[in-house]
Amino acid sequence: MTDRITAGQFHDAEGVGDWRVLFGGACAYFATGSFATGVALVAEIGRLADEADHHPDVDLRYPGVTVRLWTHDVDGLSQRDVVLARRISAAARDLGIAADPDPLQGYNLTIDALVPANVLPFWAALLGYRIVGEEDLADPRDRGPSIRFQVMDTARTQRNRVHLDVWVPHDQAEARIAAALVAGGRLVSDEHAPAWWVLADMEGNEACVATWQRRD
Repeated sequence: MTDRITAGQFHDAEGVGDWRVLFGGACAYFATGSFATGVALVAEIGRLADEADHHPDVDLRYPGVTVRLWTHDVDGLSQRDVVLARRISAAARDLGIAADPDPLQGYNLTIDALVPANVLPFWAALLGYRIVGEEDLADPRDRGPSIRFQVMDTARTQRNRVHLDVWVPHDQAEARIAAALVAGGRLVSDEHAPAWWVLADMEGNEACVATWQRRD
């Protein structure tokens, strides 16, 4: 049950149609329509999580509840997430709550650096983050975006050195890209699609639209 599974294996499992794998977990958004209904769903999620001894991240807001599943023992997804996803979806249905994948997204920040080791301590101290490996920072409270430091070959003066990686459900990526292009953006590269597309605004500042696909 705690063997790590891929994003593709999660999506291939039965009964997880409400869920989408983003960076850092399998997520679902349940449109509760009221705070009281959201509280009722969160209470049920809490009961199910305690029964399974497997606890997701839950974000309760007025119009809906966002849930993120992740197995910390394997630092990834596992069958435990599949099982709990099914149970949470069933609880939502019993409460008359529908899932809506459209609001789901995640993001991380990428900073280009000549020598990441030289700048990691500064950003860690500034943000109160912890250093993970040789290239990453993570919020110990698990609330802010992760930050990755990407090695540059040479100093860059004409391109931005900070960009966003916006993680969206795999079935929402093309619509998000189309909206960005209509809004004045341009496609820089689709070489790595559907893992990610590189876009830029009118001044050349870049961002990536990313999905779980072709990463397994």
